[in-house]
Amino acid sequence: MREHLVREEQVFREHYLHARDGLRLYGRCYGSEVIGRDEKTPIVCLPGLTRNSRDFHRLAAFLASPDGGSHPVVTLDYRGRGQSERDSDKSRYTIAIEAGDVVAACAHFGISKATFIGTSRGGLILHHLITSAPALIDRVVLNDIGPVIEIEGLLRIRDYLNAPARPSSWADAPDLLQRLHGPDFPRLGPQDWREMADAIYRDVGGVPMADFDPAIAAQLRGLTSEAVLPSLWPQFDAFADTPIMVIRGEHSRLLSAATVQEMARRHSGLIAVTAPGQGHAPLLHLDGLKDEIAAFIRS
Repeated sequence: MREHLVREEQVFREHYLHARDGLRLYGRCYGSEVIGRDEKTPIVCLPGLTRNSRDFHRLAAFLASPDGGSHPVVTLDYRGRGQSERDSDKSRYTIAIEAGDVVAACAHFGISKATFIGTSRGGLILHHLITSAPALIDRVVLNDIGPVIEIEGLLRIRDYLNAPARPSSWADAPDLLQRLHGPDFPRLGPQDWREMADAIYRDVGGVPMADFDPAIAAQLRGLTSEAVLPSLWPQFDAFADTPIMVIRGEHSRLLSAATVQEMARRHSGLIAVTAPGQGHAPLLHLDGLKDEIAAFIRS
């Protein structure tokens, strides 16, 4: 069972809401519930491809605390992830539809403008929202994602999401994650791997199971090294008047240093931060990253 894993301090309220097509979605709210009338701009956290709202628990609790700025913070599970309902039509696991789900979630929470923190897939969704719903975006933190995705990193994601290895117990789960990702995350210690396991897996009869619809990972199976990935520079350029921070893992295979340099050239106000000893995607509560995010939001 999960007794050895870190219990999340219950500093959030759970919400269930509906997407435009009726699918039930899940979100958490940290800090003030009166978002529409709160003087602080809310923060909305968007996870990676197969990840969920639990990834942001430590960061969200900090940003909602007085030390982090006392912001109302919302973290979301996309459709097919975490506690959100799985879609019977697997073709609907797309960035455009998930961006629509984010808009629906913002309406549910009474959010008309927010600071968005987007990890990987979440950052791609933000590249969609900046053209489809720009009024929602006050400022942006991109966590290990940019307008150019390196094929090496995407192939790496393809391989570990579709790997046959599965943890046989909760005791085995952190060790399995360390074997899979340890070379890219030398900074992480035993506690970090335990917390990562608690975020990635759900408990099914005492056994950890990946907390997402397998159809999402299956979308990557046909990907090859010859694939040509379209860039998102036109969408990134639409952030010209938006304060933006990009965080790149020191060992990231998905976001290159050259792409970050080009982002900085195109956006003169961009703040670029490196997460030492981390790969794709960095844990944002480590090594002072949460304080840099809080300072960026205050600025």
